[in-house]
Amino acid sequence: MDLSMFSLEGKTALVTGGNSGIGLGIARGLVKAGARVAIAGRSEAKCADALVELRAIAGKDAAVALTCDLADTDSIPAFFDAAAAALGGVDILVNSAGITYRSRADLVPLAEYDRVLRVNLTAPYVLSQCFARARIAAGLPGSIIMIASLMSEASRPTTSAYTVSKGGIRQLVRALAVDWAPFGIRVNGIGPGFVRTPLNQVLVDNPEFDAWVKRRAPLGRWGTPEDFEGVAVFLASDAARFMTGQIVYVDGGWLATF
Repeated sequence: MDLSMFSLEGKTALVTGGNSGIGLGIARGLVKAGARVAIAGRSEAKCADALVELRAIAGKDAAVALTCDLADTDSIPAFFDAAAAALGGVDILVNSAGITYRSRADLVPLAEYDRVLRVNLTAPYVLSQCFARARIAAGLPGSIIMIASLMSEASRPTTSAYTVSKGGIRQLVRALAVDWAPFGIRVNGIGPGFVRTPLNQVLVDNPEFDAWVKRRAPLGRWGTPEDFEGVAVFLASDAARFMTGQIVYVDGGWLATF
């Protein structure tokens, strides 16, 4: 097998939520594989810290950082254009940014429900549109990676808005894959299990929940952002050139048992 098919040398990637958690783990994997990466997030400080880390791995030209608020969906086309200008075009789009709101469903304010869906589902849709329009106009292929979840398949108490958004991501992967396959644009997803990230810190810090996760997952631990480096490189690379419309679950075996 020619291992060069996993190389991302000469490729560029935009990773939303790339300044922390799973998004940063994916950005690390992409720069290690040779891609030049633009990370994006709301916090300038977190973007700056992540940029230092990525440049330490692959040099000062390996990464750039942009700030954005994906809840403001009207601003997304201009944000995408800025990322494309900074990179000289975007070959790979990773929609990793996400938020949650934990409450029993009847107690969730509609404004919070709407915000979760805007960031987790509508923003990836709009960004993917921007990406596809640019690639189609240029006659170039591309790869989109969405971040799904165990909540794309099931739910837990107090996760209604998040569950709806991630169920939508599962179907969005399929819908976009079908629409854009004729143009060589592949669309796949990664479905994390329970991962130690800032988004899940309240769960990690709960001794009972922590013990339950370790007991429930066949591999016996929480995931880490580093666990997503390899699968992201695979999906972005020519090694996955005949793969589209799929979600790869990186969940420690969670969905394999009950």
